[in-house]
Amino acid sequence: MRFDSATPIRYILNGEEREISGVKPTTTVLNHLRQTERLTGTKEGCAEGDCGACTVLMLEPDGQNGLRRRAVNACIQFVPSLHGRAIETVEHLGRDGPHAIQTAMVETHASQCGFCTPGFVMQLYAGWLNGAISDRQKVKDAISGNLCRCTGYGPIVEAGLRLAATPLPDTAKADAAVAQHLQALRGEGVFRYAGAGGLWLSPGDVDDLADAYAAHPEAVMVAGATDVGLWVTKQHRDLPVMIDVSRVADLRMIEEAGGSLFIGAAVTHRDAQKKLAALHPALGELVRRFAGAQIRNAGTVGGNIANGSPIGDWPPAFIALGARLHLRQGDEARNLALEDFFLAYGRQDRAPGEFVTAVEVPGLFAHQRFFCHKISKRFDSDISAVLAALRLTFEGDTIIDARLAFGGMAATPKRALGAEAALVGRAFDAEAIALAAAALAEDFQPLDDMRASSAYRLTVARNLLTRFRLEHEGGTATRVLDVA
Repeated sequence: MRFDSATPIRYILNGEEREISGVKPTTTVLNHLRQTERLTGTKEGCAEGDCGACTVLMLEPDGQNGLRRRAVNACIQFVPSLHGRAIETVEHLGRDGPHAIQTAMVETHASQCGFCTPGFVMQLYAGWLNGAISDRQKVKDAISGNLCRCTGYGPIVEAGLRLAATPLPDTAKADAAVAQHLQALRGEGVFRYAGAGGLWLSPGDVDDLADAYAAHPEAVMVAGATDVGLWVTKQHRDLPVMIDVSRVADLRMIEEAGGSLFIGAAVTHRDAQKKLAALHPALGELVRRFAGAQIRNAGTVGGNIANGSPIGDWPPAFIALGARLHLRQGDEARNLALEDFFLAYGRQDRAPGEFVTAVEVPGLFAHQRFFCHKISKRFDSDISAVLAALRLTFEGDTIIDARLAFGGMAATPKRALGAEAALVGRAFDAEAIALAAAALAEDFQPLDDMRASSAYRLTVARNLLTRFRLEHEGGTATRVLDVA
């Protein structure tokens, strides 16, 4: 592969074409908007994608002559990610007079100190455009990634409902023109941006990605930057070479084959939700607990696995289902059981220049049951203290196979082999639960940390087994929302 000479970042900002060159690739979109473009409506609150004050709307071609719109956190997006895309900020909505959401926020007294207001406005605007705020619960889900320090959520929800009742404009013709413009700005092949001692590579297909990573095995892979962004904003790390996988078409596919769901590594949590919910409702519910809407719009399934966090939410659920991970290095491809990918804290079975291409998640047979639940301090936008997932295979009323996986209980996502053995050969009853719960103390010795104590984690893990038994028996409400 031949890398073209470095090119500037070309994108559209609030309807006007822009060009960026000479800045460090780790410059955040938020800092560029505020410090260079002087668009100060976009705020910095947490600088980690948690509070939503920095929310902007990102637009890109959807491949069908239209536009894909998603709200993202500008504080953890890097400026090279703007290339061939468009950004709208809160200032764009006020160009021709107040937008319907701005008017609704005023009329319902939904703005108090006002600091968080632009982020709420942009998030509700995005939800409206995407048809995602049709009722009260969906409005609440939409703003799960926005925090109001004045606790004015009631009026904000009412403002969202007013916007939901506003008819959508017909933008098909304009969208097609913008999509064509963005595609022209993006160009073909590998986008290469160099500035201030940093290099950003953005391939368009998996072969170019393999070549780029082979040439730069020291590079940091970036998809949604929902984790890597914090390396810069919180840890102040220098990242000389980054490879953006978010545009690799081969990694953005979701396919069903042989009874399994193949999810490309660059598929976002948002885009995976419907397919995973169809595989099992508990997986769809798990996506709702995944950070906030802006993180789900940017973060990827592959990224959640590849970073190897012991509290990543997908690995325990997928391990319980018997998932396999697909990887590639140069021209060589391989796959392995997902549970074998995690070797130790911070270590995965991945060679230099090797990257995740997809995760293969098997479906369930009629004689199998799956259970999954996440425990965290908050329902929305929080990190797991414990996540448990269990797949049982039955012959009549007898368990003939059990796969029980946990996150937050060890240095890696891990199966509870002793508890599994205690369940096999028994009915899924209180006696089996007692034996499996006792075995958990041998399977895990959890750590104490700021999220939970060791004793709490072990108690919760045992209690989740009882929860799963109650769900299996039916008749007992165990969740805020029904996912059965």
